[in-house]
Amino acid sequence: NHDMRRVYAYLTKTRCLDREVVSVFARAKALYEDAKYHNAVFVGFDRDGVARHAHKRGTYTQGEPFKGNVDGCDPRYSFHHAGTSDTVYVFEAPIDMLSFISMYQKDWQRHSYVSLCGVSEHALLQLLVDNPQIKKIGLCLDNDKAGIKARERITGILSERGYGNVFSLFSVQKDWNEDLKALHEQKIIPANETVIQPAMRMA
Repeated sequence: NHDMRRVYAYLTKTRCLDREVVSVFARAKALYEDAKYHNAVFVGFDRDGVARHAHKRGTYTQGEPFKGNVDGCDPRYSFHHAGTSDTVYVFEAPIDMLSFISMYQKDWQRHSYVSLCGVSEHALLQLLVDNPQIKKIGLCLDNDKAGIKARERITGILSERGYGNVFSLFSVQKDWNEDLKALHEQKIIPANETVIQPAMRMA
């Protein structure tokens, strides 16, 4: 689209994301608004800066919003940020990743973050190949049955590959965007009875 007004309004007002955090990714061409449906499009690049992945999220607030990956995407290169520190934080959805950054902004660009756009491990494993300095892996998946099951599976995969410093961060609510919305006193989706209470949180 010729501007990003609808995407900015959706992300900063409806989803409570920090405007400057959103702008960092927009300026990097990793986030844009499509012209036809005004979806928010989250782009993933390879090490050479070539776009390999795009995840669309509808910005309409009525009904169940559209979300999904563009056909032909390479799942190894989903929406992410590669920093210089030894730590990566792993999320299911781009908005959860941006929510976490919005809440914990201090020196955030030093660290790496990756959205799996689901619960498959491919994007995380590629990020680890491309950034061999990463030794600490924080699994920040949803605090629900599917997220907890995915944590266990991905921890096992990482262990087989020699990554021993794997830890979990749990949102208080169902996911990190719900936590962010709670901070802004907005209506939230609470965690259900299957969740694990937050045992480890960011300082």
